[in-house]
Amino acid sequence: MERKEAVQLLKKYNNEEFHLRHAVTVEQIMKYFAKANGEDEEFWGMVGLLHDVDYEKYPNEHCKKAPELLKQINASDEMIHAICSHGYGICSDVKPEKEMEKILFAVDELTGLIWAAAKMRPSKSTKDMEVSSLKKKFKDKKFAAGCSRDTISKGAENLGWELNELFEKTLGGMKQVEDKVEEELKTVLS
Repeated sequence: MERKEAVQLLKKYNNEEFHLRHAVTVEQIMKYFAKANGEDEEFWGMVGLLHDVDYEKYPNEHCKKAPELLKQINASDEMIHAICSHGYGICSDVKPEKEMEKILFAVDELTGLIWAAAKMRPSKSTKDMEVSSLKKKFKDKKFAAGCSRDTISKGAENLGWELNELFEKTLGGMKQVEDKVEEELKTVLS
Protein backbone atom coordinates (compact mmCIF):
# COMPACT_ATOMS: atom_id res chain seq x y z
CA MET A 1 0.00 0.00 0.00
CA GLU A 2 1.25 3.47 -0.86
CA ARG A 3 1.06 6.31 1.64
CA LYS A 4 -0.89 8.30 -0.95
CA GLU A 5 -3.68 5.67 -0.85
CA ALA A 6 -3.68 5.74 2.94
CA VAL A 7 -3.94 9.54 3.00
CA GLN A 8 -6.81 9.45 0.50
CA LEU A 9 -8.68 6.94 2.67
CA LEU A 10 -7.99 8.97 5.79
CA LYS A 11 -9.30 12.15 4.15
CA LYS A 12 -12.35 10.35 2.78
CA TYR A 13 -13.54 9.80 6.36
CA ASN A 14 -11.80 12.66 8.20
CA ASN A 15 -12.12 16.37 7.44
CA GLU A 16 -11.26 18.14 10.68
CA GLU A 17 -7.70 19.44 10.95
CA PHE A 18 -7.56 18.23 14.56
CA HIS A 19 -8.10 14.60 13.51
CA LEU A 20 -5.74 14.85 10.55
CA ARG A 21 -3.02 16.38 12.76
CA HIS A 22 -3.48 13.59 15.28
CA ALA A 23 -3.22 10.96 12.53
CA VAL A 24 0.02 12.44 11.17
CA THR A 25 1.42 12.86 14.69
CA VAL A 26 0.77 9.22 15.55
CA GLU A 27 2.16 8.18 12.15
CA GLN A 28 5.42 9.99 12.83
CA ILE A 29 5.78 8.85 16.45
CA MET A 30 5.17 5.26 15.36
CA LYS A 31 7.89 5.62 12.71
CA TYR A 32 10.18 6.99 15.43
CA PHE A 33 9.53 3.96 17.66
CA ALA A 34 9.92 1.57 14.71
CA LYS A 35 13.32 3.03 13.91
CA ALA A 36 14.35 2.81 17.58
CA ASN A 37 13.32 -0.87 17.61
CA GLY A 38 14.81 -1.77 14.21
CA GLU A 39 11.34 -2.44 12.78
CA ASP A 40 9.54 -1.55 9.55
CA GLU A 41 9.07 2.23 9.76
CA GLU A 42 6.66 2.39 6.83
CA PHE A 43 4.34 -0.28 8.22
CA TRP A 44 4.37 1.13 11.74
CA GLY A 45 3.80 4.61 10.32
CA MET A 46 0.89 3.46 8.15
CA VAL A 47 -0.76 1.88 11.20
CA GLY A 48 -0.31 5.14 13.09
CA LEU A 49 -1.68 7.22 10.21
CA LEU A 50 -4.82 5.10 9.85
CA HIS A 51 -5.45 4.14 13.48
CA ASP A 52 -8.46 6.48 13.80
CA VAL A 53 -9.69 6.21 10.20
CA ASP A 54 -13.25 5.56 11.36
CA TYR A 55 -13.35 7.87 14.38
CA GLU A 56 -14.57 11.17 12.92
CA LYS A 57 -17.48 9.82 10.85
CA TYR A 58 -18.30 6.78 12.99
CA PRO A 59 -17.38 7.64 16.61
CA ASN A 60 -19.90 5.16 18.01
CA GLU A 61 -18.44 2.39 15.82
CA HIS A 62 -14.78 3.27 16.39
CA CYS A 63 -12.54 0.24 15.77
CA LYS A 64 -15.59 -1.71 14.59
CA LYS A 65 -16.05 0.15 11.29
CA ALA A 66 -12.29 0.33 10.60
CA PRO A 67 -11.90 -3.17 9.07
CA GLU A 68 -14.53 -2.41 6.44
CA LEU A 69 -12.92 0.93 5.57
CA LEU A 70 -9.40 -0.50 5.52
CA LYS A 71 -10.42 -3.26 3.12
CA GLN A 72 -11.01 -0.49 0.54
CA ILE A 73 -7.23 -0.18 0.25
CA ASN A 74 -6.53 -3.90 0.69
CA ALA A 75 -5.04 -3.47 4.15
CA SER A 76 -3.51 -6.65 5.48
CA ASP A 77 -5.08 -8.59 8.34
CA GLU A 78 -1.99 -7.69 10.39
CA MET A 79 -2.62 -3.98 9.84
CA ILE A 80 -6.32 -4.28 10.63
CA HIS A 81 -5.58 -6.19 13.84
CA ALA A 82 -3.01 -3.58 14.90
CA ILE A 83 -5.37 -0.69 14.23
CA CYS A 84 -8.30 -2.29 16.01
CA SER A 85 -6.14 -3.23 19.00
CA HIS A 86 -5.49 0.39 19.96
CA GLY A 87 -9.06 0.60 21.26
CA TYR A 88 -8.81 -2.53 23.41
CA GLY A 89 -11.06 -2.41 26.44
CA ILE A 90 -12.64 0.86 25.31
CA CYS A 91 -14.28 0.19 21.97
CA SER A 92 -12.61 -3.03 20.84
CA ASP A 93 -12.05 -6.54 22.11
CA VAL A 94 -8.95 -6.95 19.92
CA LYS A 95 -6.04 -7.20 22.33
CA PRO A 96 -2.68 -5.58 21.53
CA GLU A 97 -0.27 -8.51 21.33
CA LYS A 98 2.78 -7.40 19.35
CA GLU A 99 5.21 -4.74 20.59
CA MET A 100 4.04 -2.35 17.86
CA GLU A 101 0.41 -2.74 18.93
CA LYS A 102 1.30 -2.12 22.57
CA ILE A 103 3.23 1.01 21.63
CA LEU A 104 0.31 2.31 19.56
CA PHE A 105 -2.06 1.67 22.46
CA ALA A 106 0.26 3.55 24.84
CA VAL A 107 1.17 6.56 22.69
CA ASP A 108 -2.18 7.30 21.04
CA GLU A 109 -3.66 9.15 24.02
CA LEU A 110 -0.27 10.38 25.24
CA THR A 111 0.56 12.17 21.99
CA GLY A 112 -2.74 14.02 22.33
CA LEU A 113 -1.86 15.08 25.87
CA ILE A 114 1.63 16.17 24.81
CA TRP A 115 0.29 18.16 21.87
CA ALA A 116 -2.33 19.88 24.05
CA ALA A 117 0.40 20.79 26.56
CA ALA A 118 2.65 22.11 23.78
CA LYS A 119 -0.13 24.38 22.49
CA MET A 120 -0.27 26.02 25.94
CA ARG A 121 3.46 26.86 25.89
CA PRO A 122 4.68 30.26 24.62
CA SER A 123 6.73 28.40 21.97
CA LYS A 124 3.71 26.25 20.92
CA SER A 125 6.29 23.46 20.63
CA THR A 126 7.32 20.21 22.28
CA LYS A 127 10.99 21.02 21.69
CA ASP A 128 11.42 23.00 24.90
CA MET A 129 9.06 20.85 27.01
CA GLU A 130 10.41 18.92 29.97
CA VAL A 131 9.06 15.62 31.28
CA SER A 132 8.30 17.37 34.59
CA SER A 133 5.88 19.71 32.75
CA LEU A 134 4.22 16.72 31.11
CA LYS A 135 3.82 15.00 34.48
CA LYS A 136 2.06 18.08 35.88
CA LYS A 137 -0.36 18.12 32.96
CA PHE A 138 -0.93 14.37 33.32
CA LYS A 139 -1.83 14.79 37.01
CA ASP A 140 -4.27 17.63 36.26
CA LYS A 141 -7.36 15.63 35.30
CA LYS A 142 -9.11 18.78 34.02
CA PHE A 143 -6.37 19.49 31.48
CA ALA A 144 -7.05 17.75 28.14
CA ALA A 145 -9.77 15.79 29.93
CA GLY A 146 -10.46 13.75 26.78
CA CYS A 147 -7.03 12.11 27.01
CA SER A 148 -7.51 9.01 29.14
CA ARG A 149 -4.90 8.81 31.89
CA ASP A 150 -6.03 5.25 32.60
CA THR A 151 -5.33 4.21 29.00
CA ILE A 152 -1.89 5.86 29.10
CA SER A 153 -1.06 4.13 32.40
CA LYS A 154 -2.36 0.79 31.13
CA GLY A 155 -0.28 1.27 27.97
CA ALA A 156 2.92 1.72 29.98
CA GLU A 157 2.03 -1.33 32.05
CA ASN A 158 1.36 -3.46 28.93
CA LEU A 159 4.83 -2.53 27.65
CA GLY A 160 6.44 -3.35 30.98
CA TRP A 161 7.58 0.27 31.28
CA GLU A 162 7.30 2.70 34.16
CA LEU A 163 5.02 5.63 33.35
CA ASN A 164 8.03 7.96 33.48
CA GLU A 165 9.82 5.85 30.85
CA LEU A 166 6.81 6.11 28.53
CA PHE A 167 6.74 9.88 29.07
CA GLU A 168 10.46 10.25 28.38
CA LYS A 169 10.46 8.11 25.25
CA THR A 170 7.30 9.58 23.78
CA LEU A 171 8.18 13.20 24.52
CA GLY A 172 11.69 12.58 23.16
CA GLY A 173 10.14 11.20 20.00
CA MET A 174 7.66 14.05 19.69
CA LYS A 175 10.53 16.55 19.87
CA GLN A 176 12.34 14.74 17.06
CA VAL A 177 9.33 14.36 14.76
CA GLU A 178 7.64 17.73 15.33
CA ASP A 179 9.05 19.36 12.18
CA LYS A 180 8.19 16.29 10.09
CA VAL A 181 4.62 16.36 11.45
CA GLU A 182 4.23 19.98 10.35
CA GLU A 183 5.70 19.20 6.91
CA GLU A 184 3.52 16.12 6.34
CA LEU A 185 0.41 17.85 7.68
CA LYS A 186 0.72 20.49 4.95
CA THR A 187 0.62 17.79 2.27
CA VAL A 188 -2.31 16.02 3.95
CA LEU A 189 -4.30 19.25 4.25
CA SER A 190 -3.68 20.31 0.64
